[in-house]
Amino acid sequence: MTRYLRFNTPLGSMYAVANGDALAGLYFDGARWAPPVAGDWTEDRGHPALAACAAQVTEYFAGKRHAFDLAWALDGTPFQRRVWDAIARIPFGGTLSYSELAAQAGAPGASRAAGAATGRNPLTIVIPCHRVVGAHGDLTGYAGGMARKVDLLTREGVLQESLI
Repeated sequence: MTRYLRFNTPLGSMYAVANGDALAGLYFDGARWAPPVAGDWTEDRGHPALAACAAQVTEYFAGKRHAFDLAWALDGTPFQRRVWDAIARIPFGGTLSYSELAAQAGAPGASRAAGAATGRNPLTIVIPCHRVVGAHGDLTGYAGGMARKVDLLTREGVLQESLI
């Protein structure tokens, strides 16, 4: 049974999704590739993984958390999971290019495929795909929208507001 929890952030409403005891997704409402909340899903404010996700994301936005400690179980191809694992290792305040990401995922030269996998990241912010940038540090797409990507990178000190 799929359970979910909707909560508000400074960048809009989000919802976390769990299958069983683990986190399976975290999405901004209306983000590209975000699955719609289905009629057979159950909102569950008491679900431990969902409550922990909402609490940790709230701490992140309050500037009190730079890393997440959440159990997740993600559906994806082996390549997607390698890309998501590599993204999860990008530290707060850091960035990684798509070509570097592809190499870390074991597929040097496959930056376009790494980009496609990045766009399908089911755990936005927790797996910080907003930290993946173009070859020269230029900002590229973000499933949650470019304004959110800019905001997240500014919060993390990667971008200076005066340069945006």
